[in-house]
Amino acid sequence: VQLQASGGGLVQAGGSLRLSCAASGVTFSTYDMAWFRQAPGKEREFVAGIRRSDEGTYYANSVKGRFTISRDNAKITVYVRMNSLKPEDTAVYYCAAGRVARLAGQNEYGYWGKGTLVTVSS
Repeated sequence: VQLQASGGGLVQAGGSLRLSCAASGVTFSTYDMAWFRQAPGKEREFVAGIRRSDEGTYYANSVKGRFTISRDNAKITVYVRMNSLKPEDTAVYYCAAGRVARLAGQNEYGYWGKGTLVTVSS
């Protein structure tokens, strides 16, 4: 199973980015998907998740209303649209796949991508 995240970069505060995560070697539609991030010197934290079944979504409070997670099973890709970016959103963003009880349950995900760096300048 491989997860390849892309779309990171440098953006000014208030700007937008869309991250993509393409999957291979997995029956994508049967996996819950999520984005996590890790800022310098901090623990990795949950950002957003989307269910395999009904595409229900769940967000961290820090990104609710600004980020939108979506999936395209035909393209075996999960996205996160990030609007109104803040300097505190600066982090390496990772996508993860698994069959989980809790979308925010980091330890429940069995597959991880390598991450893509998002830098938000003030």
